[in-house]
Amino acid sequence: MTQSHPRISKAVIPAAGLGTRFLPATKATPKEMLPVVDKPAIQYVVEEAVSAGLDDVLMVTGRNKRPLEDHFDRNYELESALEKKGDAKRLAKVRESSDLATMHYVRQGDPKGLGHAVLCAAPHVGHEPFAVLLGDDLIDPRDPLLQRMIETQERHGGSVIALMEVAPEQIHLYGCAAVEATADGDVVKVTGLVEKPDPADAPSNYAVIGRYVLDPHIFGILRRTEPGRGGEIQLTDALQQLAQDEKVGGPVHGVVFKGRRYDTGDRGDYLRAIVRLACEREDLGPDFRTWLRSYVAEEMQQS
Repeated sequence: MTQSHPRISKAVIPAAGLGTRFLPATKATPKEMLPVVDKPAIQYVVEEAVSAGLDDVLMVTGRNKRPLEDHFDRNYELESALEKKGDAKRLAKVRESSDLATMHYVRQGDPKGLGHAVLCAAPHVGHEPFAVLLGDDLIDPRDPLLQRMIETQERHGGSVIALMEVAPEQIHLYGCAAVEATADGDVVKVTGLVEKPDPADAPSNYAVIGRYVLDPHIFGILRRTEPGRGGEIQLTDALQQLAQDEKVGGPVHGVVFKGRRYDTGDRGDYLRAIVRLACEREDLGPDFRTWLRSYVAEEMQQS
């Protein structure tokens, strides 16, 4: 029998990271503002939250992140200039980001890890379940992962994490879940979690990716969680406690994702994301694909 649980309305986006893998580009520009074709990566993430019905968005920021707030705010001077030019198309694009959602911001004063960043959201979230979307992971809008996770949370309660099967030799790059099958083919019950294990010690090849739907009891656990791997407060460690004791915060389930995901936190994947998304654009795709075929053919001839 389907249970009734509180409707989720709030999304939290941790965005306080330094983006060191993209230096020197991120010396003065937040990594979340790096463009993926012609939109900053962070806008794709906010759009995903909104498409799942979450239009109350809290962004957890840090030093040098003011451009994030500016991007989702109104720019009256630019809008006025575009209006005077009669450039309605670009004016609509400029206003799109400021009209997406009700945006809120809180500073993560100390870079103490993802768990600490989520804990910074406690006063805003209160006692409601909420979603967490990491800015480095872009999920293709044709593969509605977050909606499926919300459906799973509303059915089972507790928390839901996004999982993806990876090659065993790659599991050390991710949080890893021990799981049990359920009646739903794409949903598993999570019985344990470990952060970036050695491949020989990994309980599975199910990697945790950057989407979570969390029960608010996670805040109490995070307040008691000691720094773990890397000297940071790990969200994985807090979820491990929820998975082991269902009496506090309900069970932990995982949705196994097999769709299109772009990791913009990695330089190679970031470039691949731009190419893929550009190829699929109606306005850019035809000419870009023609050029790309020609370029690849030339490179193959030279090699």
